[in-house]
Amino acid sequence: MNSQYAVAVHVLSLISSYPEHASSAEIAASVGTNPVVIRNVTGLLRRAGLLRTQRGVAGAALTRPPAQITLLDVYRAVNGQDTVFRLHEHPHPQCPVGANIQATLEQRFGEAQAAMERELARTTLADVLSDLAARAG
Repeated sequence: MNSQYAVAVHVLSLISSYPEHASSAEIAASVGTNPVVIRNVTGLLRRAGLLRTQRGVAGAALTRPPAQITLLDVYRAVNGQDTVFRLHEHPHPQCPVGANIQATLEQRFGEAQAAMERELARTTLADVLSDLAARAG
């Protein structure tokens, strides 16, 4: 998983908390990245139906309340159906390890992916915002 996921959660949290500071330049300053990165991530979130933006108008808005956006929604917006775990493509079929490693790892990786998705599905953006508020004092 790349950092786009964490950036996407940061973007949604900032827009939810400070909608008046939702320009890509302001969000980029908070994230510590370039506004182009923010525009790319907000594009993914918009295409997934989590954000509403207008071409030529600075800012964005959530399409649903934070309690109705799960971290799994955000994960899928950024990663699509890709999984965290990837297998190498060409193990040697005549090697006892190479011939069996993919089946062995597919099961383990599938279980780990499912566990991660269950946890992300039960955590909402509202939970993240609550934690941020508690940490900020």
